[in-house]
Amino acid sequence: TKLNWIFYSLPAVTAAVYKQWIPNTNFETSSNWDKGRVPCARDVVHFEKDKVVSVFVRSPHALTDMYLPLSGEFVLAAGAAFTAFDGSWDPGCDSGGTVRFADAEHHAWFDPTLWQDVLPSGELKAAGPIFSVDEDRVPCRYDDVVFQPETSFRVNTDSSQPVIHLRSISVMGQELNTPSSWAGYLGGPSALLQFHGNGTLQVTGTGCPDKSGCACGNTLDGPRICAALLRASGRQCPEPACQSPLQPLGHCCRVCGATINLDFTADFDLQKYQDKLVRELLSQPKYAGVQMAISKVHKAQTFLGIVSRSTTPLIQIVLIDDRAGGQAGTAAEQLAADIMESIAQHGETLGISSGKMEVATGSTVSGQVGSHPVSSITVGTVMGLLFSLLLLGGILFLFRKGKLR
Repeated sequence: TKLNWIFYSLPAVTAAVYKQWIPNTNFETSSNWDKGRVPCARDVVHFEKDKVVSVFVRSPHALTDMYLPLSGEFVLAAGAAFTAFDGSWDPGCDSGGTVRFADAEHHAWFDPTLWQDVLPSGELKAAGPIFSVDEDRVPCRYDDVVFQPETSFRVNTDSSQPVIHLRSISVMGQELNTPSSWAGYLGGPSALLQFHGNGTLQVTGTGCPDKSGCACGNTLDGPRICAALLRASGRQCPEPACQSPLQPLGHCCRVCGATINLDFTADFDLQKYQDKLVRELLSQPKYAGVQMAISKVHKAQTFLGIVSRSTTPLIQIVLIDDRAGGQAGTAAEQLAADIMESIAQHGETLGISSGKMEVATGSTVSGQVGSHPVSSITVGTVMGLLFSLLLLGGILFLFRKGKLR
């Protein structure tokens, strides 16, 4: 049988973007081997025959024997090589054995636990008061994706959408940020070994064009995201400490705390508003332990209890805290009240036309606590609807009395 193996030598390069893939298939990663250690000179290395894999090799290795699959590649860094063990003594490798490469097929694109936020410098983003709902933890359609330099990987792109849009993808330190550069990479030998599944990755090179924010675009794969998240956490959501917890859009598990849904105008700027909330409210000592997620979402419209196919864009703010027991969610509730008060006073200048708050704490039952229209347009619309209903009712009354034909 022909072995379709390719060996490459690559220079060391660097790259950095926004959401970074965590797993790798590097030869020197201990967790990639069934013995929990990198093979040594007396070992027999065994790759499963029918498993396709790309493996980055950082340094030279002496081995007793190695069984390769029918299709795959070694990507060799400068100085990396394989040599046959010459029988000399190797410290730490007194007794050899068979060491098998782990199965990399199960690493799924839509698993939030396999991604981490990074800064443009490539450093991990420091933990802070801002978090993301679960659908936003996987790369969104305007995000940059990075696979770390000097790493190999294999990722399953199975998806409920035929195309997964992204702003850019960096592989081996090379940023691919145009449709043509990405198409060229897909035509190369490595892409088929790194990506598998029914979802097609597509690079657009464009960021979110709307200052009010853009929806993530992972809604269709929400069930897939939640299934992966629950597999990693024991197959069930933690039991919230409040009686009727909230279910934020795009989040897998219900939470205690508060949600605020904002209707907005053309003047709303999502990033500026988030910075304002962090600077003026979240940074206060009394809100230490409170976390906030803010993003644009699309909520299904309902009429007389019937869910419509159309959706309404709105800004969702999710507030949770680290309080326990009867105090669970109470700090988040207080922050939500402060946000609503700010909206009532300054909402129109911020481009916010109305806001609705819901809370669920360890001492209260969830429900709509406040709803504040803050623009004359919203009030005028409501008054117009009421006037139209009254007019329609009057016409119907006159028709039934025979006064109107």
